[in-house]
Amino acid sequence: MSGHSKWANIKRKKEVADTKKANIFSKLGKELTVAVKMGGSADPNVNRKLRDVIAKAKSQNMPNDNINRCIQKAAGDANADNYEEITYEGFGPCQVAVIVETLTDNKNRTAADIRSIFSKSGGSLGQTGSVGYMFNKKGYILIEKTENIDEDSLMLEVLDIGAEDFVSEDEYIEIITSPEDFSKIREKVEELKLNIIEADIRQIATMKKELNDEEAERLQNFLDRLDDNDDVQNVWHNADI
Repeated sequence: MSGHSKWANIKRKKEVADTKKANIFSKLGKELTVAVKMGGSADPNVNRKLRDVIAKAKSQNMPNDNINRCIQKAAGDANADNYEEITYEGFGPCQVAVIVETLTDNKNRTAADIRSIFSKSGGSLGQTGSVGYMFNKKGYILIEKTENIDEDSLMLEVLDIGAEDFVSEDEYIEIITSPEDFSKIREKVEELKLNIIEADIRQIATMKKELNDEEAERLQNFLDRLDDNDDVQNVWHNADI
């Protein structure tokens, strides 16, 4: 896929996200809650996981007031929801490999919902590892390219502190890291005052499956149904649309 068409897809995703802000912010609120609980602190200066989720929330234009409210609620309410991280693997429409990451306070409900979405879309859930071998877990940072970016200097800086790959296209720059090095590299990019479009830990497919237009539409309908589920946080797939 060319850089131009990929950037167009990214911008389209942002436009779609803008129409679903309440759903996006609700899911980010869950991630902030889990980050506080797992990190043992509501202070992002000492809780690196929380810093990462705050950066992700800001990239999605979540207001600071909303972010702070979620953090303080998680820190101050002993009865706040305790979410469990559960990952599902399987094949969606057209035998596309899919990984679904969820945060849930009721795993039986979530399992039934995810299984139903897969089944009704012509897919099927598999066992843990059934498609995971087709993906690599990586840190991913997407930066908008502007005239003031010194690409050579940026590339040397991030590679020097552990980045695994640096890809420059017409309108954006992609940086790939190991999950362990993601936080420090994202923080370096922030220090340089660059515009981060996306920054998260994701499952990157090692084998792509090409789809025609009709198949791509079926897949998109399936992905939309997953995205509309309150417990679903992230969906990764290997389709090359």
